Amino acid sequence: MKNGVSNIKLTSYDDLFGTNDAEQQGKSVIEIDVSELHEFPDHPFRFEMDAEMQELMESVKKYGVLEPILVRKRTQGGYEIISGHKRTSACKAIGQNVIPAVVTDCGDDEATILMVDSNIYRRNILPSQKAKAYKMKYEALKHQGVQNGLHTLEQMGEAFGESGKTVQRYIWLSRLSDDLLELLDRKKMGIVQGIALSFLNQEEQDWILDIIVDEKVQISTKAAELCKECAQNGTLTQEKAKEFLLDSQKKKSDALSINRNRLKSYFPSSYSNEDIEKVIFQLLEEWQQRTGGGEVGQGRSI
Repeated sequence: MKNGVSNIKLTSYDDLFGTNDAEQQGKSVIEIDVSELHEFPDHPFRFEMDAEMQELMESVKKYGVLEPILVRKRTQGGYEIISGHKRTSACKAIGQNVIPAVVTDCGDDEATILMVDSNIYRRNILPSQKAKAYKMKYEALKHQGVQNGLHTLEQMGEAFGESGKTVQRYIWLSRLSDDLLELLDRKKMGIVQGIALSFLNQEEQDWILDIIVDEKVQISTKAAELCKECAQNGTLTQEKAKEFLLDSQKKKSDALSINRNRLKSYFPSSYSNEDIEKVIFQLLEEWQQRTGGGEVGQGRSI
């Protein structure tokens, strides 16, 4: 069965997905050649050949694809994957030429919503993936207008168990360049800083990236907010952005930090950071009094 779809009928759509929707009645699972399958345009969810993928490949080898993928026909020929990119890749990796699938007939907006909803609950989803997925669903829902009295952000928040404001913040993050989103995914930049930088245009974002890379600095919340403020009033320059980032880094490097693990043997586990700090300063004051308040080197050594 190397070309297209076989006529073999497998489990019905309703039995498989447990739906009573009349629109889905009569849809069945068929087998499709993997060469006929194409990725969803701008699919935001990527995956690695990691342990989880290896497990999936082993499962497909042993038991086959237990849950059919969801596809729709393309006008250019073949099928577009709505849900099932990992299962399709697993089949290709182990040399399995066909995969069970349900072919659905839906428009672009509905396909986008289905694609996002079927992938958004993945384990270990990255901030960039969530941001792009939320943006795609947001645009698709906007085309459908207000439903059930809820505006688009509220609809999404209700569906994903998040507030409309949280959804809005992720949509703002989707405006970041791919390079800045990568910093976000690698935890080299926080979400709060990312949201502030999302208000910068592409050229301004490129300045920030160049400064971070060239100067080997991390951007603080204050520096990000200053850049946002200047960008919004049209006064941000590359020199200003560099000043904000380096000044923030200098203040950070001037701060003294002590590893809590090194203090464990000196304090009860019930002590909070504030408790520990209070004791340390009390001891320092006593030491200063004993040494006559002189600088280290002029009084006794610690």
